[in-house]
Amino acid sequence: MSSVRRAAVVLVAASALALTACGPSEDGAAGGTGVPAATPPAATPSAPVKPTTPAESSKPSTPATPAKPVKVPTPAKPVSPSTDPDHDVFPCSTYDVTFTANLAESTTSSYLLKITNRSGKPCRVLGHPVVTFGDLDGRATERGAAPGIEDAIRLAPGESAYAGLMGGPKDAKSRTVSSIAMTMDTESDLEQVPLKASTPGFNVSEKTSVTAWMDNAEDALSL
Repeated sequence: MSSVRRAAVVLVAASALALTACGPSEDGAAGGTGVPAATPPAATPSAPVKPTTPAESSKPSTPATPAKPVKVPTPAKPVSPSTDPDHDVFPCSTYDVTFTANLAESTTSSYLLKITNRSGKPCRVLGHPVVTFGDLDGRATERGAAPGIEDAIRLAPGESAYAGLMGGPKDAKSRTVSSIAMTMDTESDLEQVPLKASTPGFNVSEKTSVTAWMDNAEDALSL
């Protein structure tokens, strides 16, 4: 082969090699620079969008509770008068009664004491009369027992109660008085005005005594 022909073959081969070397690679066949394109990041699946809940319709406002009517207090019932005949019956005091003393037995110097309810309401006669003797000290001693307040004599207006006052025999220690004074037992510190009665020649001694109030004169003098 002539040298000219060999030269031509070599030239063709060299050109083909050059074209092969300069041609785009398979990765850059699209005409890139040969630098492999960056792989785009995988798309992150987005969360499903929650459908917007339509705004709840405004609830109707609850109507205000009407104010409760003010309860008018029930007027108190009038107190019925007690059917107990002794309701509010208080002890008799000297303001409620009149007082007298009458000689019953001159030998024993005994007097019958009498009180009468002069007030317009009933009262109870408690215990024994409290008897004193003019300007002498002391008082008549109590003779016999007196009923309790529940059994005490109830004096209606105009009714009377009685007690027996015994002076006893005269002796060296006895004294004679012309009047006595009496107050009622009220079982309280109620101040009373003593009621006086004339007792001419009444003999006061250590044995002078008085009974509890009775509802009749005979019992008062026999005790």
